[in-house]
Amino acid sequence: MNFLGNLIWLVCGGLLAALGYIIGGFVLCLTIVGIPFGIQCFKIASLELWPFGRKIVPTNSSMGCLSLICNIIWLICGGLYTALVHLVFAALLAITIIGIPFARQHLKLMELSLMPFGKAIV
Repeated sequence: MNFLGNLIWLVCGGLLAALGYIIGGFVLCLTIVGIPFGIQCFKIASLELWPFGRKIVPTNSSMGCLSLICNIIWLICGGLYTALVHLVFAALLAITIIGIPFARQHLKLMELSLMPFGKAIV
């Protein structure tokens, strides 16, 4: 069932959204300061490609307060906007019964796009 959900997700916009995150990640990686943020874009793009059957878990990395600072910078520079976009799509998809599984995936993506540092995808 996950395969079918992922296939429908890809056809209905997941591939284009992942492409946007990949291009953004490459642009961010052009600068030394943007490399950590570019890596997070690649992480979100991988979840954007195949969201069904995967989940987000907190990592036990030793980044400490650096993770918090990077999350705040991410939030100010576009994380809040992308999280709100995922929230709007989740609300629109939740209107129909068929769209509820896809709405749940948008909520999962909202969690990751809001504050991606300190989280891993399994």
